[in-house]
Amino acid sequence: QLVESGGGLVQPGGSLRLSCAASGFTLDYYTIGWFRQAPGKEREGVSCISSRGGSTSYADDVKGRFTISRDNAKNMVYLQMNSLKPEDTAVYYCARGLFPMCSLRTYEYDYWGQGTQVTVSS
Repeated sequence: QLVESGGGLVQPGGSLRLSCAASGFTLDYYTIGWFRQAPGKEREGVSCISSRGGSTSYADDVKGRFTISRDNAKNMVYLQMNSLKPEDTAVYYCARGLFPMCSLRTYEYDYWGQGTQVTVSS
C-alpha cells in the first residue's frame, strides 16, 4: 500500500512537503514517482527517484522548485515543493515503478496511492 500525505491549501510562493509511505513491501527495491492530475487534464509525471536514490528526474515546469528524496530506512519518499504556483494545483500521487530506471511515464508504474490534494490559491 502507498499512502500520500502533506497536501493542503497554500498561497502562491509557498511551500509544501508531500510524503509517500509504503507498507507491505520494501520501498528501496523500487523506483518511486510522483504524478499529478488537475481537473480535466491527464495525469502527468512530476518527479521520480531511482531505487537507490542515485538518479532523479523532474518535469520541466517543476525543475528548480521541487525536490524528491527518499529515506529507505523509514520506507518513505518525499516531494519538497517550493515557490508554488496556482498551476501546481492538482491531486498528487506517488507510485511504484516497474523498472529500476527513473521515468515520468505513467505506464511504467504499477501501484498507486490514492492521492493528496494540493491547492495553490490566494
